[in-house]
Amino acid sequence: MTFKTNENEAIIKRLRRIEGQVKGIQKMVEEGKCCGDILIQISAVRSAMNSVGGLILENHMKDCLKLYLDGDAGDETLDSLVETMVKYTKQN
Repeated sequence: MTFKTNENEAIIKRLRRIEGQVKGIQKMVEEGKCCGDILIQISAVRSAMNSVGGLILENHMKDCLKLYLDGDAGDETLDSLVETMVKYTKQN
């Protein structure tokens, strides 16, 4: 799957923001900050990752279904899509 330029940029921007949040969490741990505050930040990162994952899954679904409906892909494409969706949703 490939992303359109604007979708790719949006995903990269979100991932960079998440990277910054993770670095912030690392700094909080190094500085001995309150565990409650650290856990709140971890929760925010988890939520942001789920959001990015959902966006990527949405794009993947659209690509797979378009290929299938246009006749450019067979049942294996749908099987792969279902497998990907199952794996992703198990992690959430």
